[in-house]
Amino acid sequence: MTPLDTPFFGNFDLASLSIWLFWIFFALLVYYLQTENMREGYPLEADDGGEAANQGPFPLPKAKTFKLPHGRGEVTVPSAENEAAHRRTNLALEQTSKAGGFPFAPTGDPMLDGVGPASWAPRRDAPELDGHGHPKIVPMAQTEAYRVSAGRDPRGLPVVAGDGATVGEITDIWIDTPEQLVRYLEVTLNDDHGGGTRLIPINLAVIRSDRVKVRSIFGKHFANVPQIKSGTQVTLLEEDKITAYYASGNLYASEDRLNPYA
Repeated sequence: MTPLDTPFFGNFDLASLSIWLFWIFFALLVYYLQTENMREGYPLEADDGGEAANQGPFPLPKAKTFKLPHGRGEVTVPSAENEAAHRRTNLALEQTSKAGGFPFAPTGDPMLDGVGPASWAPRRDAPELDGHGHPKIVPMAQTEAYRVSAGRDPRGLPVVAGDGATVGEITDIWIDTPEQLVRYLEVTLNDDHGGGTRLIPINLAVIRSDRVKVRSIFGKHFANVPQIKSGTQVTLLEEDKITAYYASGNLYASEDRLNPYA
């Protein structure tokens, strides 16, 4: 018998069927995961805000409405309205080249304008909630269930900025209750540095035996640290703005930091 006379099923068995079913399933899984991943941030945009020419091989998925927990409404993605609500416009930036892919340069004070390393996203202006619908991040003074069990309690220590200026004193600790982690230190500023209270991300503070060091920004910058509306909770939007402001000081706090190291 010649190969042309061999029936198709003569060389096709359960093992062949299994491998082909696997490859078909895997291809469909890749397609599904990729399209689900495109529910936010698509269609892609060019630097000028227009729709990018190359959108990739996968189409946008059909719109799906998700019901948010704890009575926070619904969100539909993908949708033009949702994308517009999470897009910042009229940024204080200018093109450095007409060619695509080149960086944009700040035109004002980037730390205040929220551009470059100081960028923040217009997230929901409501606190992140735990599984029971309560704000996750709260000041320690608000609860008696937590205490500092290891390391130096920073409350009462002076806060020293990157230029050596003493700007205030740590008066409270903000904790992530489900994770049992410190997220922020609360500083009460001296009058000559803006007065009032501000939050310092714990990741950008160094707690020493006699002070809390914040290297990223200088004394003159503390007055402009984004403030929170409530003394008992911090919203997702406020968290984004606060963290971006402090982190951007690593580049924008002084002209010396803008230049490359010798």
